[in-house]
Amino acid sequence: MSGQTLFMIPPRLQSLSLLAEQWRHPADGSERFVPGFDTDSGGDLSRVLVLMESPGPSTIAQGAAAISSEDNPGPTARAFRVARVESGLRRDHYLRWNVIPWAIPHSPGVVDLDQARPALTQLLEALPELRVIVTFGTPALTGVMRYFTLADDVRVVPVLAVPHPSPANATRVAEKHRRAVNALRHAAAL
Repeated sequence: MSGQTLFMIPPRLQSLSLLAEQWRHPADGSERFVPGFDTDSGGDLSRVLVLMESPGPSTIAQGAAAISSEDNPGPTARAFRVARVESGLRRDHYLRWNVIPWAIPHSPGVVDLDQARPALTQLLEALPELRVIVTFGTPALTGVMRYFTLADDVRVVPVLAVPHPSPANATRVAEKHRRAVNALRHAAAL
């Protein structure tokens, strides 16, 4: 990332953007698709971390311009946005991200979560104001719990877990929505 590009990024996103760039180009010389951070988020001042699973198809389709945002096209982002607005959680108080920050061609498993754990560690260390994590989906919850329980020295914060808002998870839609709204409302109050 050039100095000029970094200069155009809001200060609260600069350290996070450097992390994303690092995750795009791992030490093995490969390249991975990692979206950018939402400029309307709280960035590194966020009190709430919303963790999804991994970048989805509609995010990946945006290519180099992609960001992890509630404004992304697609039903998952739309369902999350509706719940977030209803909950009263301010947009500048939270950061939306993925427990596996890069695209993977399958549902996340333990191996994927373990490969992504160093990135989660870096992300959590970059959020000094963090008060709570809200996980959406089992992989996000599993990744966070493995982070907290496999390390000896971590800053533990409360975690609220709700079902993933994807339409592929079409059971109990009204209950999923209510759980998301309530989790985000509780998170906003912490």
